[in-house]
Amino acid sequence: MADQQDFNRRGRVIALVIAGTGVGWIAATAIGGALDWSQRLRALFDLAALGGFVWALWMVYGLWRDRQKDKD
Repeated sequence: MADQQDFNRRGRVIALVIAGTGVGWIAATAIGGALDWSQRLRALFDLAALGGFVWALWMVYGLWRDRQKDKD
């Protein structure tokens, strides 16, 4: 059984992953435009950001499942 502090900590980690992925993606897009990176390299950063967001979504799903299990 997880306690409320564990749920809160996991929620903060998820929020940091989402925020970090978003900021990193925006930074990579801006730097790529300024330095005239190839579309292939920009797509690599887009895929990395997509992976980060999918991972965060998977973490949210796991947190939701654990909260539902702990409800009873």
